Amino acid sequence: MPVEYFCFFFSALGVFNGLILSGYFLFFTGKKQLSNLFFGALLLAMSLRIGKSIMVSFNHSLPKIYLQIGLTACFFIGPFLYYFLKTTNNQATSLPKSSRWSIAMLFAVVLIPGILFPYQTYPKLWNNYFVQIIYAEWFVYLVASGFVIKGLLKNCFHKEYKLKTAEIWILTVFGGSVLIFMFFQLALWNASFSLYLNGAIAFSFSLYLAIFTLLYRKRNKDLFASGQDKYPNKKVKDDEANILLPRLEKIMIEKELYKNPDLKLNDLSKDITISSHQLSQLLNDNLGKNFTTYVNEFRINEACRIMTSDNRLTLESIGYEVGFNSKSTFFATFKKLTGTTPAAYQQKKNVIHSTDL
Repeated sequence: MPVEYFCFFFSALGVFNGLILSGYFLFFTGKKQLSNLFFGALLLAMSLRIGKSIMVSFNHSLPKIYLQIGLTACFFIGPFLYYFLKTTNNQATSLPKSSRWSIAMLFAVVLIPGILFPYQTYPKLWNNYFVQIIYAEWFVYLVASGFVIKGLLKNCFHKEYKLKTAEIWILTVFGGSVLIFMFFQLALWNASFSLYLNGAIAFSFSLYLAIFTLLYRKRNKDLFASGQDKYPNKKVKDDEANILLPRLEKIMIEKELYKNPDLKLNDLSKDITISSHQLSQLLNDNLGKNFTTYVNEFRINEACRIMTSDNRLTLESIGYEVGFNSKSTFFATFKKLTGTTPAAYQQKKNVIHSTDL
């Protein structure tokens, strides 16, 4: 009996701390990165799911609404883990439209049937079918998450490779998620409440290990970095660079990709079929500039072309037209790259044009 009480206390404490941490990462963390938000959402989904398991283990007559909330939260554990790892690995600041639609569809898939067929009225439907679908979806996203960090997982088996703290953090989150899934899946097959409680204990253990990793770091501003070097030792060969750079410039000009204010390094790398790390290194090693400068040069060149043509656009409108998302950014970038302001440049060109006439 004392052992059961200890397990209950340890598990419940993990759920409580998980809820507190999820609120921090969702609403109070200093850097509003996507990886922070998805990690907060993952903690929230896990805490709700684990909380349901604890309550069921010690109160079998729990109202059905709590069971439905727990299983609904379980549906989102896999997706939130996947997008946490994906946004961490790519250091993304915004989701592509396809991912946003995918997440919206997931909410529709789980919420609409939950409203139409509540657990209270259709317990057999949930226990026989919905639960199986939820766990199958969780497993699929676990596998997809493994593919996202497959490079890191391979490095774990190289004795000479030393894991960075950020990589240990990622592996802790992924490994803890896998362990929790295994306990819950086994419990589902065996209908054993003790296994459900083991899943709750695994959650608490993983959570405290993750907290320890947070406290271990003197600074956590790069905690959600993928742990990979900014420019891995895979330098693009000169002959390959001579092919890629003209292709890159052609794509930028023909597709006018620079006009997209949300253009990301990862998006551009897909157009020339190389990794984002290779593209970053290609720009740095061969052109001596980073991705932002490279894209902004196209934008400023296009802005100069528009300003010297016969048009009636304001300077602010020109900035938006060529891909900047604010007037101040456009003006600051223009002066940085040309050495003068847009107004001075336009006035000078207009004077030269009048003189030629």
